Amino acid sequence: MDQRGAPNPLFRPGTIPFSSSMLGIIETVRYWIIHWVLSGVALLIVAQILPGIEVDGLGAALIAAFVIGLVSATVGLILKVVLLPFIILSLGIVYFLINGLMLKLASAFVPGFRVVGCLPAVLGSILLTIVDYILNRLLVR
Repeated sequence: MDQRGAPNPLFRPGTIPFSSSMLGIIETVRYWIIHWVLSGVALLIVAQILPGIEVDGLGAALIAAFVIGLVSATVGLILKVVLLPFIILSLGIVYFLINGLMLKLASAFVPGFRVVGCLPAVLGSILLTIVDYILNRLLVR
């Protein structure tokens, strides 16, 4: 009950009361976990389609998806800022090469995830982006 005597909508008997900010945090974490799992599934799909990219299983795909995100958010961001003039001059071709490099770099850190060659890395990064986008559009609100 609140100060006016009305029942509190956030507290129901038998449940743990959450504040609205806590519910927002839970919703955000839920979104990121779903996105991470879908990225792992997208990586498995790309590995089935494209020769040169190999994933041993769902566990390796999930770890690889996490590492790809981490590498892209750190090293990839730095490279994209430094190479921005070349990205503009090449009309975005260098951007695809950087993404392929991030995929290849992630494969060096994750056992069970292999990218054999530069062309599969670049094509894999493009295909991974497309498949991940489609899965997220179909399955996430």
